Amino acid sequence: MTHDDVQRWLDRYIAAWRSYDANAIGDLFATNATNRYHPWDEEALEGRDAIVAAWLEDPDDPARWSAWYKPFAVEGDRAVAIGESRYTNPDGSLRYLYFNTWLVRFDADGRCTEFVEYFAALPNEEKGRYA
Repeated sequence: MTHDDVQRWLDRYIAAWRSYDANAIGDLFATNATNRYHPWDEEALEGRDAIVAAWLEDPDDPARWSAWYKPFAVEGDRAVAIGESRYTNPDGSLRYLYFNTWLVRFDADGRCTEFVEYFAALPNEEKGRYA
């Protein structure tokens, strides 16, 4: 994988997230992919179908978020991506801001085989804690 390959995958990830199209989501992941939303998760989502189903369980309103991601490091079939996800209130003000680091491994077809997400939230002053 090259930086450009990874950027194209990240762009497709955002497009799939925005559309919640099951085929677009599934096309990102290999049949036997694993996905961990947190590095400490003892059990990963196992397989493309489970990953797609999890995405579709509780979709984010596409009018209430924006995101960007870019490759930070790429070596062979592994990549580290960084980015931000911003969620807004109905009035357009910032609700949550997440700083993300993703560890991603790809197969020969450019589909993700392993995905682990690390994130930190900007403190939410209204709640007096992290979002």
